[in-house]
Amino acid sequence: MGKRGPAPKPTALRVLHGDRKDRINTAEPQPAELDVEPPAWLSEQALEVWHALADDLIAKGVLTAWDTEAYANWCDAVARRRDAAQHVADEGAVVEHPVYNKNGDLTGHRLGKNAWLLALDAADAQVQRYGARFGLTPSDRAQLKIGGQTDPAGAERLLS
Repeated sequence: MGKRGPAPKPTALRVLHGDRKDRINTAEPQPAELDVEPPAWLSEQALEVWHALADDLIAKGVLTAWDTEAYANWCDAVARRRDAAQHVADEGAVVEHPVYNKNGDLTGHRLGKNAWLLALDAADAQVQRYGARFGLTPSDRAQLKIGGQTDPAGAERLLS
C-alpha cells in the first residue's frame, strides 16, 4: 500500500510558504548544478513547450538536472493535448461512426463521441499532474505566499 494523504510540499515551497523551521527538511539532497538539457526523444512541438518555460524554471531553481524527465513528460503531454484539441476542433466532438452487419457489410452510420476526446482527456490529466509538480497550475501558484517581498528577485534568492 502506498503512502497516504497528499504528496509533501517541496522544501523550496515550504520556505516560500513560511512553514515552521522544524518542519523544513534542511538535510534534503540537492542536485549538482549541471546543465539542464531537453531529452533527445522530445518531439519538435514538445521542444517548443520546453523552451518556452525552461529558462524561467531553471532560474527559479524549480527545474534541475534531476527533474528533466518529469518536465519533459509535461512538455510532451502539452504537445499531445494541443494536437488532440486541434483534431477535436477540426472534426467536432461528435462524429459519424460506420455501422456494419454480421457479414461485415456497411449498413449505415451512427453518431458517437470523437476518439480524440479520449486522447485529450488523458493528456489533460497528465498536464495537470506534472504541471502541479512544477507549480505550473494556477491553484498551485495561488498557495504561494512570499512574506514581505515586493520584488520577484527576492523569491529567487529564497529558492537558490
